[in-house]
Amino acid sequence: MRQWLTVRIAAVLLVVAVGALGIARADSDMDAQIGDIVTTELAPTATAADPGGLAAAVYAGGRVAFFNYGFADAAAKRPVTPDTLFNLASLRKLFEATLVALGTERGELRLDDPVTKYLPELHGDYVSRITIGELVNHTSGLLLPTDHPPWPVGTFSRDQFIAMLNVWTPPAGEQPGKQRIYSHAGYVLLQLVLERRYDMPIATLIGSRILKPLGMTSTFVPDRSEDDRATMAPEMMRRVVQGYSHDGTAIGQPGNQQRYYDFPGTGQMFSSARDLGILLGACLDGAVIDPELRAALQMTEHESFRVDEKFGQAMAWEHVRLDGVTVIDKPGGLNNASAYVGLVPARRLGIVLLANRGDYPHEIARYRILPALARL
Repeated sequence: MRQWLTVRIAAVLLVVAVGALGIARADSDMDAQIGDIVTTELAPTATAADPGGLAAAVYAGGRVAFFNYGFADAAAKRPVTPDTLFNLASLRKLFEATLVALGTERGELRLDDPVTKYLPELHGDYVSRITIGELVNHTSGLLLPTDHPPWPVGTFSRDQFIAMLNVWTPPAGEQPGKQRIYSHAGYVLLQLVLERRYDMPIATLIGSRILKPLGMTSTFVPDRSEDDRATMAPEMMRRVVQGYSHDGTAIGQPGNQQRYYDFPGTGQMFSSARDLGILLGACLDGAVIDPELRAALQMTEHESFRVDEKFGQAMAWEHVRLDGVTVIDKPGGLNNASAYVGLVPARRLGIVLLANRGDYPHEIARYRILPALARL
């Protein structure tokens, strides 16, 4: 009997070992296929002849893989790594949208709250009718000079910004909530609403409510120094990229702040591919401790305004319906930085692209990389 049990146990262990080996081989094959797709698509976009470099993070099968190309600083020959810090441009909007969603989950604010509830200094006819929900999904109708070319040459103080909002009227009869018009000014206004609601700077809000719970230690909205650079500790500044134009001209110094608004909290946000890989996991697998934060992240992804048969708008995120796959993503860019985060929640897939040059072709992730990964 004892001998039979020994043989039986050995047989079971052998089956388990063979099964584990099969899973490991399957994972290895999947990793190789993912690597082939990503490398084939990204390598030609970040060659030695291209300015700057590129950091990518791909989330698949519960794991994150990193792909790095080129230089964080070409003059210093400093290579891009998963921990290199990039300007996130409009990817910052994802974090402010998450603050709104978290506030609604906790009963601290409502999407249908008018902005005047928190900013009574707003009294203009149009802006008085705008709600928080309309700001966060770009249906407010706001389109200020900072939202489109020709770009302003100066900056605006907080008082000037409020004054612009109070006198602004839509050029073509737009109404709050009735159309999707991408608005940077809408998110600057959203920042002021959040700061007034919580009596706290936006950087502190993002840090305490999102970054710390997720364990994102290399993501932040820094203060701005007198030379218009981000204020960072020296060890952090050494990780920041030099930004380049699409033709290779260096623009600003590392930590350069691109801005039209001259009041606290309106500077750029910085992060790394490694940190944003954590965000991918939180969005796709709910890998967060706080269930309210998990629900808030999911809430931001829900489409709230249908643009047409192909496109829809969520809370900062955009929906793109392609052949057999829906991509939920957010691009961002400046003249010296490009950034992209894309998700395929149905397949638990995600990608981050961070480039230190303007006009990087991030659409390659939306239309080619993510659909190809989804077909694996």
